Amino acid sequence: MSEENTQEPEAQVLPEELAGLDQLHAIIAALNTENAELKDQRLRALAELENTRRRGEREKADASLYAVTRFARDMLGVADNFSRALAACPPESLEIADPQIKAVIEGVEVTERQLLATLENHGVKLIDTSDGKFDPNLHQAVAEVPGEGKPAGSIVHVVQTGYKIGERLLRPAMVTVARKDDSAPKTDLQS
Repeated sequence: MSEENTQEPEAQVLPEELAGLDQLHAIIAALNTENAELKDQRLRALAELENTRRRGEREKADASLYAVTRFARDMLGVADNFSRALAACPPESLEIADPQIKAVIEGVEVTERQLLATLENHGVKLIDTSDGKFDPNLHQAVAEVPGEGKPAGSIVHVVQTGYKIGERLLRPAMVTVARKDDSAPKTDLQS
């Protein structure tokens, strides 16, 4: 026998098999693309779920912080009345007053302090006007008055105390502001 006959014939790929392989490669490529798209959709859905969870937590915290807003705004009128009552009794007249009147005034002072402390415990804070700078986001100018040595636009007097709850304005501080000095000589640039 000859050696040619003892060797195994080489495997030949038929054209039909090549077409089948190309189809398999196309199917695999399509499945890989679909897999990548599904993975992307899943990651986006998880991110959206996390954002929704965080937004819900933030809204819940805001709701609990700002739930007392209407009640606090109503209680500010009571605090104002306590303040006005105490301002109507000057310290000089308190020194010579009857002991019963002193006790009543002290009771009003204690009640005012307790009311303000309770409001502060619920997130209501006074707007600080000690720096004397007018801020239209926190203050409402009710009048312009002579500056009394203060620069124009600065706070001269607080007419009504303002309050914030959390980071929101509950009631602006009503203030008078120093007006520009009209007595200053005008220059040619101001004419």
